[in-house]
Amino acid sequence: MNFRQVEAFRAVMRTGSMTSAAELMSVTQPAVSRLIRDFETDTRLLLFERHGNQIIPTQAALTLIKEVDNAFVGLDRLTQVAANITRHAAGSLRIAAMPALASGLLPRFVSTFVKDKPDLYVSVTGLLSPQVIDLVASGQADLGYGDGPIDRPGFDVVARPIAAVVALPDGHPLTAKAVIQPQDLANEAMIALEPGSLFAMRVEVALAGVPRTCTLEALLSHTALVMVAQGAGITILDPTSSLDFLDKGVTIRPFGVFIDASFAEIRQSGRNRSAIVDLFRQEFRAWHDQLISDTGLPLFPD
Repeated sequence: MNFRQVEAFRAVMRTGSMTSAAELMSVTQPAVSRLIRDFETDTRLLLFERHGNQIIPTQAALTLIKEVDNAFVGLDRLTQVAANITRHAAGSLRIAAMPALASGLLPRFVSTFVKDKPDLYVSVTGLLSPQVIDLVASGQADLGYGDGPIDRPGFDVVARPIAAVVALPDGHPLTAKAVIQPQDLANEAMIALEPGSLFAMRVEVALAGVPRTCTLEALLSHTALVMVAQGAGITILDPTSSLDFLDKGVTIRPFGVFIDASFAEIRQSGRNRSAIVDLFRQEFRAWHDQLISDTGLPLFPD
């Protein structure tokens, strides 16, 4: 199996025909047909049923394309970041961040940060934490924000503990409580967040022995909060994500058991320090902490 075969498979799935895929790849139609045949041989899968000039993807193809698309999304993002670096080499700040920050608070702060810096180019790339680390490690991001723990050598990592909160639909009976204890969630509909992650394991430990219904799960905090706002259930998550939903049908309360929901600031060790990177990280941390303090909730441990 080689990359060109995978590329041909994706092109056929996107266009629906060998001829259109060949045009997309700037090769001949027989070349695409040969690549698909070789790909089927190497994978030992029947990917397309042939009916004259028409091809129909099999269930195997429909399953495989999901994984192929995931891989290509990562490559497309890296290509875009590389192009941005080339086009804006001077006066640039490249930030990679986990979705909880990249889709909410971080763009809000960046918009304020650049107002008095018209010549500064800032790129914000939203990625899962392992990909954030990879971009910082490769030098394609000056600064990264991800969830921990991060124990790879070669990085300067700064994290401040912060307590997870309980996100409730506005008007839910539990919003009358100042602090939500684990037993308060007995028999409640819960939305599981980041299944399989360290954070999810911490939540399960905190709720051990508490009977509850959990029929919904979400990979991203934003997704879980949309469900909460619609009254689908309750979730436990980081307060940073929830701040953008406080006027959109969501109420947050402290959780009676401390669950660390901090994010980590990541930089390469030993690199020449940029004044603009240092300024950004200091001002973003202060701005973020002020937002948390403004909630009036005791979320920073003593």
